[in-house]
Amino acid sequence: MTHTTIDIGIQDGVAVLTFNRPKLLNAFNTALVRDVGDGMKELSANDDVRAIVVRGAGRAFSAGFDLKESAASAGERSPAEWRSLLEADFRFIMSFWDCPKPTIAAVHGYCIGGAFELSLACDVTVAAAGTLFGSPEVKFGSGAVALLLPWIAGPKAAKELLLTGNDKLSAERAQQLGIVNHVVPDGKEFETAVAIARDMASAAREAVRLTKLALNRTYEVMGMKAALEAALETDILIESGGGAERAEFDRIRREQGLQAALMWRNARR
Repeated sequence: MTHTTIDIGIQDGVAVLTFNRPKLLNAFNTALVRDVGDGMKELSANDDVRAIVVRGAGRAFSAGFDLKESAASAGERSPAEWRSLLEADFRFIMSFWDCPKPTIAAVHGYCIGGAFELSLACDVTVAAAGTLFGSPEVKFGSGAVALLLPWIAGPKAAKELLLTGNDKLSAERAQQLGIVNHVVPDGKEFETAVAIARDMASAAREAVRLTKLALNRTYEVMGMKAALEAALETDILIESGGGAERAEFDRIRREQGLQAALMWRNARR
């Protein structure tokens, strides 16, 4: 397949999926969500692929879901359209968790919002030292699509980060919370992630697949999938319900641009 928003390369059993919207900090728009979904299906079915590294081109891994696209049509979506959109976003994130092959995120710059959730869905995350993480959604009346954070970092950390909308979590603090496996010097994150992927690719294929499946089932037996689906229902309610903060953010975004809307969001206390 031809993809317009991502690049895919395969070498020595390791696939590299690169978000390729660098001018927009690799923001996740509808086309990218679709391309990644198709790409992950291709890689999952390709016997030459034994591990997958995901990274972002340019200055960031990703700034999360595309606020420009969202603000442009937010007031026009029906509840049913919100459900369809958010279910697609949920599948996009969880495709990295559900992939039968190991997934390794190599993150740098910004790993915010939906990108933060996607990195949590990967099996291993390697971060450049200067990376900033976080989920600012509550600051502008939005919510998390895939509420993975409490399952990775525990309830105390998840409540602090998600209820404050903190989007300046350092890589070092993220590692302390179990969100990141390795913090490496800026520029070394990709080669470190590839080295881990090659180690996984060199192991027995079926043993790796079944072990990942067993690890995932451990969380699913504890109720993770049911909890995530319930949280998705909550996010559908949040997004389709709008609210004063969301309406004001979208108004500023349309009239003055994204930077003005972000300044308004960050100045609110």
